[in-house]
Amino acid sequence: MRTLSRTVLALFLLLFAATAWAGDFEKGWKAYSATDYATALSEWQDLAAAGDANACYGMGLLYGNGFGVDMNDELALKNYTIAAEKGHADAQYSLGIMHQNGWGVPIDEEEGIKWYLLAADQGVVGALLALGRVYAMDFSEKFDAVEAYKWFGLAEKSGDIDAKTKREFLASRMTADQIAEADRRIDAWMESHKSVLAYE
Repeated sequence: MRTLSRTVLALFLLLFAATAWAGDFEKGWKAYSATDYATALSEWQDLAAAGDANACYGMGLLYGNGFGVDMNDELALKNYTIAAEKGHADAQYSLGIMHQNGWGVPIDEEEGIKWYLLAADQGVVGALLALGRVYAMDFSEKFDAVEAYKWFGLAEKSGDIDAKTKREFLASRMTADQIAEADRRIDAWMESHKSVLAYE
């Protein structure tokens, strides 16, 4: 009987601790959204140290932007990487930005694209736009009007108002066959990502 009571108590404490930790992240996010970065930092530090993906992403935001702490790309990269490797979509997008721009790491477009693709697969509109921009630069070796049109088209369908202008500009310089191929790619991507994005 005594052992059963201890077991029930232990389960209750574990459940309570998990709930408290989840609440800490939310409290930190509310503080962050209200520009109370000191509270966000105090709520997220221990969670991030324990490997919580959301808290690591939050710490990446603080260090990556210098909010409430000295800007530190190395710590931003470390925290974003922990979160991104656990599948955190916004952290994946942030890592893509850091690698593409060389913030805290040498510029590495391939690594940036890798993280953008992972974030795009989870519906991050910024990642869709970033991929469109990667392929739209006509002075780059990566220039591919069909791919750029595809990513801008997907961002447009996800509700980004600027993506339409970018897609239309590309279309004005593409052949009918290229546009048809790009539209096929958009349809194929949408078909394989039905659960990710809410299209009109």
